Amino acid sequence: MDFDYLVFIGRFEPFHNGHAAVARHALAKATKLIVLIGSADMPRTIKNPWSVAERTVMIQSVFADHNARLIIKPLRDHLYNETQWITNVQRLVAEAVAEDPDRTSGTPRIGLIGKDKDGSSYYLREFPQWALVDVKHTESLSASELRRYLFEANQVNSHGGLMLIRANLPSPVYEMLDAFRRSSPAFQQLVAEHQFIENYRAAWDQAPYPPTFVTTDAVVVHSGHVLLVRRRAEPGKGLWALPGGFVHTDETLLGGCLRELREETRLRVPVPVLKGSLKNSQVFDHPDRSLRGRTITHAFHFDFPAGELPTVRGGDDAEKARWISISEALDMGNQLFEDHLHILEFFLGHG
Repeated sequence: MDFDYLVFIGRFEPFHNGHAAVARHALAKATKLIVLIGSADMPRTIKNPWSVAERTVMIQSVFADHNARLIIKPLRDHLYNETQWITNVQRLVAEAVAEDPDRTSGTPRIGLIGKDKDGSSYYLREFPQWALVDVKHTESLSASELRRYLFEANQVNSHGGLMLIRANLPSPVYEMLDAFRRSSPAFQQLVAEHQFIENYRAAWDQAPYPPTFVTTDAVVVHSGHVLLVRRRAEPGKGLWALPGGFVHTDETLLGGCLRELREETRLRVPVPVLKGSLKNSQVFDHPDRSLRGRTITHAFHFDFPAGELPTVRGGDDAEKARWISISEALDMGNQLFEDHLHILEFFLGHG
C-alpha cells in the first residue's frame, strides 16, 4: 500500500458510479479510506436531498466487504470562512487516525484523493501536507443531473431518466433511491421544490443577462434570543429563516429590511428604536447560497441586550414567527433556510 490513509471529500448527493470508482482506486492504494461527507447538518433541499446518515448507508452498502477499511465522518460547510472549513478537515482526519484501533506507530502516510474536474475541485489543492492522488477516469453523469432525473421520474415519459439513473448508480444505491422515490413523504416535497425552482428560473430565461437578485435579512437579537420565521411557501417551505425578502426599487437596503421584518413578524418596536439598535451589517454573496439563482443578501444585526421579549406573530409569507434562544438556533442547521445558519454564526461570534 502506498498510503496508510487516503482522504476522500464529497457531498455524494447521491453516491454514484464515479464516486465508487474513486473509492475503489483509494482502497487499492491505501490501508484505510477516510470519507468526509460534506454539507452535513443541512436541511433536505433539491441540492442536498439526503442526510449524512442516509449517504453513509449508501457508501457502506456499496462497500459491504470493505466496511472495516472505511472511516466515515460528517463535514459541515463554512461558506464564509474557508479557513475554518480547512481546519475542520484537518481535525476530522486527525481524529480518524487517532481513533483507528488498527493504527500503527510512527507518522502515518496520508494522502488526498479526488478528481480534479473543474473549478469546484479547488479544495484538492488546499492541503499541501498530503500527497494528491488525482483520479482521471471516473466517467458518470453528474450528481446534479441524477437528482434532476430523480425529481422528474414520476412525470410522463420519464422511463429514459430512470434508466440513466440505474446505469449511473451502484445497485444498492439505486434500490435506496427507488424506495425513497416511491414511499418517502419527503420526496414529494422535494419534487414540489424542484418544480418551483424550474418555473422560477424559466421566468427569467428571456432576460438579456442572467439576473442578480438583491435581498435583505434581519438578525434581531433580544435578551439572548433571535427572531426567526417559519417559511410558508417554496423554496424552503416549513424551514426556519431570518425575516427578510427582496428589496423594492424605491427603498434603501435598510428600509427594505425594516419593511420585511415588520411584515413577516408584526414586531411592534418603533422604527427609530430599531435603527438605534443597529449594531452591524454584512453582505453575504456566496454564488451558490440560493437555489433561485444569484442572490446577494445584505444582513442587518439589531441588538437589544435585555428586557422582555416583544410579542411577534407570523405575517405575509411567514407561517409563524418565534423568539428562539441563541444556543438552540445555532443547533438548528438541518432546519434553517439557505445559508442562514452561517449568517447567524457570523454575527453571533461562532463563524
